[in-house]
Amino acid sequence: MIEEDTIKLLRECNAGIKMGVSSIDEVLPKVKSQELRGSLEKSRQAHGKLGDETHAMLARYGDEGKEPSPVAKGMSWMKTNVMLTLEESDKTVADLITDGCNMGVKSLNRYLNQYEAAEEQAKDIAKRLIGLESHLAQDMQSYL
Repeated sequence: MIEEDTIKLLRECNAGIKMGVSSIDEVLPKVKSQELRGSLEKSRQAHGKLGDETHAMLARYGDEGKEPSPVAKGMSWMKTNVMLTLEESDKTVADLITDGCNMGVKSLNRYLNQYEAAEEQAKDIAKRLIGLESHLAQDMQSYL
């Protein structure tokens, strides 16, 4: 049970990290403020490092991880492009990133509760990812 919950939790973290990096990459070309760009790039880098750690732990279990749901990716892409077409601004970027962070925090907390038998190291990764998402959402507040 411990190994199974560990792998499932790490897969969800892995998919969430990929979704977060993809979302940041999608909005970066539209960012005007150097401060906002720096905040997003810093978060992208932190997500990447945590993604590497997650991937390495999954590899120890012989697992390749999980891709984000195609439906979730498609919906995110559509929302991002529609909103940025209607209003291409740092405010819109901050709004989109905040929504994504909030959804990520909610999902990750659900997975932490669902896979409670997971190893502490996997839970720590999930908690650090929640922290990254929460911090990024907080950074976005001054742009809303």
